[in-house]
Amino acid sequence: MISELEVQKYLDEGLRCIGCGALIQTTDKTAAGYTPMSALIKGLENGEVLDQRCFRLRNYNEIQPVSLTDDDFRRMLTQISATDSLVVYVVDVFDFSGSLIPGLHRFVGDNPILLVGNKIDILPKSLKQSKIKDWIRQQANIAGLRPMDIALTSGKSGADVPALLALIEKYRKGRSVYVVGVTNVGKSTLINQIIKYVTGEKKDVITTSRFPGTTLDRIEIPFDDETFIIDTPGIIHQDQIAHYLTAQDLKYVAPQKEIKPRTYQLNDEQSLFFGALARFDYIQGPRTGITTYFENNLMIHRTKSENADAFYAKHAGELLAPPTTENLASLPKLVRHEYKITEKSDLVIDGLGWITVPANVVIAGWAPEGVSVLIRKAMI
Repeated sequence: MISELEVQKYLDEGLRCIGCGALIQTTDKTAAGYTPMSALIKGLENGEVLDQRCFRLRNYNEIQPVSLTDDDFRRMLTQISATDSLVVYVVDVFDFSGSLIPGLHRFVGDNPILLVGNKIDILPKSLKQSKIKDWIRQQANIAGLRPMDIALTSGKSGADVPALLALIEKYRKGRSVYVVGVTNVGKSTLINQIIKYVTGEKKDVITTSRFPGTTLDRIEIPFDDETFIIDTPGIIHQDQIAHYLTAQDLKYVAPQKEIKPRTYQLNDEQSLFFGALARFDYIQGPRTGITTYFENNLMIHRTKSENADAFYAKHAGELLAPPTTENLASLPKLVRHEYKITEKSDLVIDGLGWITVPANVVIAGWAPEGVSVLIRKAMI
């Protein structure tokens, strides 16, 4: 059995959790990397050291808060600009706008960027990958990004890993690779698929879940004797709707399989509710079809706009759910955003989904205060 003296030697050398990358410590239960001494000894003997947070997440799908701020995450990422490396920037194709990192160039410096659109299996299979790539490149250019190339992946299935590795090898030119992205875009899931493909391992090495922010520090996986693929902590976007929901309600927001578009024929002055999380108003225009792209289990209800406020007040938390009644009080009030549309467009609610509308209409989107609502060129 390993003694506590031997354990302390490991701690002094900078022992890290294999799940989230946090430095292991045994003193502060509220800080990242905490694990009880008995569990640490057992982990060292088994060759699998997890902090208490990752152990609970992996075995019970429970999340435990730790005292890390957005500034902590950003300080970790600013180290990239001082390196000579390839940056693999992972975005969620279902939540592209919510995946963007403001001021990315400050973190990566002059290092080249390979842009990876992850969760491609969530989009309708009828959508051609060439069209998705063109759309992503247009949106990236609007955001001021000039990636060297674009790859599409499904971190969940791992089917696209060989093609992604070929692109990484093409552009890294013997350098280490930093994988960056906001929380919950599937970075760690994707890296787990890479590890499984390269090593033949069947078990996930890096902690993953639908909870935002489960990688707490950089995790280095060797490419060879001198270079690494490095998973960095996800920058937290507080304007994503996931940050306002409980674990119980998140399953209605984060799609786990292909989304099925739902089309509604609307007259002006009609509204749609998406659970109690969001609302869409068709204010002005001819009778038309609008198509919604949301998690398949999220219930959508139609009503007249003149009755919408009363309908919400009466049914939020019950007929209109999520969130449920007990969680409704923690959801900020819905705020209205009105737009006059001149071309076929998507009204996007960050982290929740989008509604495709035709040209020459007036619409409004409602979302919890603090959650971004925006208009973009239609993806589909």
